[in-house]
Amino acid sequence: MQTNFSLAQLADPHVAESEKILRTCVHCGFCTATCPTYVTLGNELDSPRGRIYLIKDMLENYRPADETVVTHIDRCLSCLSCMTTCPSGVHYMHLVDHARAHIEKTYRRPLLDRLVRGLLAVTLPYPDRMRASLKLAGIGRAFAGLFRAVPGLKPIAAMLELAPRSVPAASDVARPAVHAAEAPKRGRVAILTGCAQSVLDPGINEATVRLLTRLGVEVVVPAGEGCCGALTHHMGREEQALDFARANVDAWMREIDKGGLDAIVITASGCGTTIKDYGFMLRLDPAYAEKAARVSGLAKDVTEYLAGLDLPEPAMRPGLAVAYHSACSMQHGQKITSLPKMLLQGAGFTVREPREGHLCCGSAGTYNILQPEISAKLRDRKVANIEATGADLVATGNIGCMTQIASGSSLPIVHTVALLDWAYGGPKPAGVPEARALEAAE
Repeated sequence: MQTNFSLAQLADPHVAESEKILRTCVHCGFCTATCPTYVTLGNELDSPRGRIYLIKDMLENYRPADETVVTHIDRCLSCLSCMTTCPSGVHYMHLVDHARAHIEKTYRRPLLDRLVRGLLAVTLPYPDRMRASLKLAGIGRAFAGLFRAVPGLKPIAAMLELAPRSVPAASDVARPAVHAAEAPKRGRVAILTGCAQSVLDPGINEATVRLLTRLGVEVVVPAGEGCCGALTHHMGREEQALDFARANVDAWMREIDKGGLDAIVITASGCGTTIKDYGFMLRLDPAYAEKAARVSGLAKDVTEYLAGLDLPEPAMRPGLAVAYHSACSMQHGQKITSLPKMLLQGAGFTVREPREGHLCCGSAGTYNILQPEISAKLRDRKVANIEATGADLVATGNIGCMTQIASGSSLPIVHTVALLDWAYGGPKPAGVPEARALEAAE
């Protein structure tokens, strides 16, 4: 794609990076076939190619975002399916992130939109606040229909409908600690406790710690670590996101300096995509650029780390059929596709892959709150494909997908690591059917 940025514009490193990305696009349109919003809405401006034109025009003409640009950029899920499809290697993720930051700086959203986004930004990344808000949601749920009738308040209705009926108690695993290896020690890792996942399903990290320590891996929960920054990053609140990133880099560097780390294990793939990008996000910060790159290099999804271990024979083989939902942040963001399925198969599960596995379920961080109508269409399409597999349950590696799919299906949906923990000697995850064939490991 030809661009016409001035030298003064290109002096801004963010613009220079976006210009480089724009020039790699050759207008081929392959991305339209795999873009969930284009497939759903059929509007060229709701495809990656259409958004690229909008972003180019906005940045090149050095103008504030307008309502048209904001509408179509807001509809982007950042699922990154287009990056998997693109034959030219267009780094759409960094381009749309720049566009969102530009929107946040130059566009004044309607009052209700500002209030909803502000509420999400000051609540979701903070576990104690999120836990309190979910408890209050039980009261507000009675008014969800009223909120849905007011266009600007539809996100509030979506938030109330997604909120769980009960909130798990805070887990001890979320507190700073060192969990010793229970077998001969063969590794030392830090684990991201994060924000939303630690509130919605603390059992995921509990299963991870149990499994890793049984396998001889020491697991550290560092002090000072928190939200990865993804939630605010995708809302264009770049400074808040970078503050979260810096806090995590500091926390993990302390552990690296103290006893070394083989990996930073992440159990939410949306967080993993962001943390693996810390090196890019903080590249212009001289105090953090090198440290952030080091942290990004250590970041691994839990299945990625487990696949690098010499796993023993499972303690039992459940014999259940599992529909594996590959989160967009896993398959498109981190390019991890086969490892989770291989681990599940090795643990005694039959893995079934739903049709249209490349299409997003509609969760996408806060998307199912801010764009509830499109999100619901994508969820229903995803659920239909999952249920068509005839599987006993669903496995995935991202808490957002778990919440989204559970809102439209009665099938049990559990994190991949919880199933692996069960097969390798841990407790059976709640709601999962009984094993069909137990084979005790001798």
